[in-house]
Order: sequence, then C-alpha cells, then structure tokens
Amino acid sequence: MDLSGAEIERYARHIVLADVGGAGQQKLKRARVLVIGAGGLGAPLIQYLAAAGVGVLGIVDDDHVALSNLQRQVIHDTESVGAAKVTSAAGAVRRINPYVTVEPHALRLDAGNAADLIDRYDIVADGSDTIETRYVVSDQCFRSQKPLVTAAVGQFDGSITTLKPWLAGPDGRPNPTYRCLFPEAPPEGLLPTCAQAGILGALTGVVGSLQALEVLKEILGIGEGLVGRLLLYDARAARFDTIRYAWNPANPLNGTASAAP
Repeated sequence: MDLSGAEIERYARHIVLADVGGAGQQKLKRARVLVIGAGGLGAPLIQYLAAAGVGVLGIVDDDHVALSNLQRQVIHDTESVGAAKVTSAAGAVRRINPYVTVEPHALRLDAGNAADLIDRYDIVADGSDTIETRYVVSDQCFRSQKPLVTAAVGQFDGSITTLKPWLAGPDGRPNPTYRCLFPEAPPEGLLPTCAQAGILGALTGVVGSLQALEVLKEILGIGEGLVGRLLLYDARAARFDTIRYAWNPANPLNGTASAAP
C-alpha cells in the first residue's frame, strides 16, 4: 500500500524514525482499529490514531454529546451537543486526517454483537465507561484472538494494560486474561460513576494518549508492550507505577479447566 506525496509529507516525522520508517507507516495505513467509546479516553485515543495515519478507525458508542461531556471529551465541541458521539467523532477525524476511513457504529457493544464487530478489526482499544462492557470486550478479544489495549480512569487515577491471552509468554505459560487481573466484576452500584464521583478532565488526555501510544506500538511491532503489566497513574502525586500480573490457571477463558474457545 503506497503512500502519496502528501502522505509522505504529513507523516515525515514518523518516516524519519528508525523504528517506523516508510514500511511502518504503511503498516499503520493498512491497520484496522476498533475504538470502544468516543468519550473521555476515546477522544485523545481517536485523535492520535487518526493523526498517526491508521487506515481504518471503527468507533463504537451509543451515546449523544452532552454539555457536561465537554470538560474532558475534547474531540467534541459546543456545536456538537445533542449529536451522536460517533457522528461528532467521525467529523473530527475527517478534519484531522482525510486519509483515514471512519466506520461509525452507533450502538452499545454487548455479548450479542461483540463477535461481529471485533472480528472486522486487527486490534481493539477499549475506553468504555462500564465494567460490564470491559468484560464483554476482553472475553471476545480472547475468542477472536485480537490484541486489546484497555484503560480506565476515575477521579485522579488511571490504569492501562494490553491483553494477548491466546499467546504464550516467555515462560511458556499463556499470557494473562483480563479475568486473571480482575476475576469478577464488583457488585453493581459498589463503584461510583463518573457523574457521581467526578473526574479531572486532563486525566483522560494523559491516559487516552498512553492508550494510543500502546496501540501504535502493537501495530508497528516496536518496544515492550504492557502484556502482563498494569500501568497505574496517580495524577495527584504525578506518579507512575507498574504492577506485574500473571496467568491464573483458574480463569474461565484459558485456564486449566476452560473449554477451547
């Protein structure tokens, strides 16, 4: 897939990078990425993937832009209030980079449609705002054998990890699943929502940008990813910490008692 003269100029700072180059930029152009959520995390994630030249961006969200979103969801603006988030985000992508194809999915991803959606893409980035959706996405990415970069934020804290549990790690054991890290969802109502607890707007920019970076690394095949590592960010302390986690043989997806997907 050749790059036009305008694309070569647009991506010049990538192309001069030894770890990217023209071949890496062509990988980005061929890539199909599914972004779950066009909200706080999805906003910087979508913007940076579009600017980087990812060829196809699928965007899943069933919500509409509200005035209270604009404090952190910077892909939308005041004129977008009331519009479907996927429509608003698609318009922003076209303004950022006309070489990117947007595939909007104005729906809530659930167990009934996850396989059909995820199977169309090469890699998934989950910035959803519900725990239920995170489990559905991570389970289906395992079954579909799609890399997943998943992140979450709350108040002043964020976390991000990468999942490729159908592959084996350096020790020969399977890579961990999301359920190795969080075996079960907490009881409904235990954790406050964003509307209840609040969130510092710029936090989503930090974590969403990190998420975009990890997606780009996966596409390009460079650096060390976050498989088996949970990156934590404490905005109040301006501190990053990393927790290592491993495959749990009791997990229901690729554990010793699980059935083949």
